[in-house]
Amino acid sequence: MMRKIYFAFTLLGSILLTSCDNYLDIQPVGKVIPNTLAEYRALLTTVYNTRLNDKAVTELRTDIVQVTDISSSQNTYGDIQIWNDLTPKAGTRDFVWDKYYTNIYYANAIIDKKDAITEGSQEGINQLVGEAYLLRAYMHFILVNLYGQPYTKEGALDTKAVPIKLDLDLEGVPTRNTVKEVYAAILSDIESARKLINQKEWESQYSYRFSTLSIDAMESRVYLYMGDWQKAYEAAERVLATKSSLEDLNAPDAKLPNDYQSAEMITAYEFYSDDVTTAFIITPSFIQNYKANKDLRLNKYYSLNKDNKYISIKSGKSQYNCTFRNGEMYLTAAESAAHLNKLPEARNRLLQLMEKRYTQAGYIEKKIAVEAMEQTELIKEILNERALELAIEGHRWFDLRRTTRPSIQKVIDGQPYTLEENDARYTLRIPQAAIDANPGLLN
Repeated sequence: MMRKIYFAFTLLGSILLTSCDNYLDIQPVGKVIPNTLAEYRALLTTVYNTRLNDKAVTELRTDIVQVTDISSSQNTYGDIQIWNDLTPKAGTRDFVWDKYYTNIYYANAIIDKKDAITEGSQEGINQLVGEAYLLRAYMHFILVNLYGQPYTKEGALDTKAVPIKLDLDLEGVPTRNTVKEVYAAILSDIESARKLINQKEWESQYSYRFSTLSIDAMESRVYLYMGDWQKAYEAAERVLATKSSLEDLNAPDAKLPNDYQSAEMITAYEFYSDDVTTAFIITPSFIQNYKANKDLRLNKYYSLNKDNKYISIKSGKSQYNCTFRNGEMYLTAAESAAHLNKLPEARNRLLQLMEKRYTQAGYIEKKIAVEAMEQTELIKEILNERALELAIEGHRWFDLRRTTRPSIQKVIDGQPYTLEENDARYTLRIPQAAIDANPGLLN
């Protein structure tokens, strides 16, 4: 075991990426290059260990979370919650750029050397390379949804988003690709991963790795964001045909659904940091959407802090790692089916989730209401359930972007702030540090 630990640190130290003056702001140093499957697996593990918290922080830009009154939290996150992207105060947390491209570089290294990997079975090599393809797709997917216009926004497809990086060349300075081009690259990588990944499901300690279920789970999310309801529905249903389990919050021993050991976990890659618990509080208006004594999530997902304000308990502990889980798949299937006017199928998937999230009496009440809903009202109900179910897991901002991009009003310390409907700030600015290093990113 000690030898393995030493090897992992040696490998990491040999391929560390440091600053240089190029568009990615990364540069490999050292001459030790992995050769065997075990060495390349260790390399990919360094990527899985990279903490990416941007999705959780985007919750501050929505209607569900605000910053605590603690001065350090205000200094770090205060300007984010009021959408002050142009003149944030010193110390404001940046949304990252280089970590995603660093991870893409690692993935590209594995893909580039796939035919040279030694001392491993072909099945094992295929699995590893397939994970690299899916990781590269996922990094581009997060980037385009942070820094590109929403795919579903009129005119967005031909607007510039982020550079697509599919090789190891660090000298070239590619221009930003369009939203349409980035999504095409993502879908291409998903299909490449589908041909290679063969692990149906990992043991819980390896559940951070991508599996065959991860492919369909990711595809369902990508197509959902594209508004391709048929393909989103089909992908979500493929997941649920293989794995349909949900945590039943009525059971006293139920785990939180985003626990890596949860019955509904598909991929436990992303970790939500301590700050999500200590620096964020849930807005009273959002908490009111959980019906007291009926919705079990109110007391399962949140607790009251010393100031009698609700905080998340879905974050801040090592077991809460989640990228894809079944709860999301039920909601994707429901929303897509509703848009396709498959209303019985949409109601069925929504109610299957609700039955595990409400008390018996609360569920009966919901069932009666849902069964009476027609298309428009049902879609609204499903989107409301997405907010309640997936809160703090980094979905709300992206859901607002891909749907109506509504106006959001906040009052902070008596001062009103507004994000207008279809506001340009629904798309983040590329970090200034990246622009300073590479002004071409503005083109």
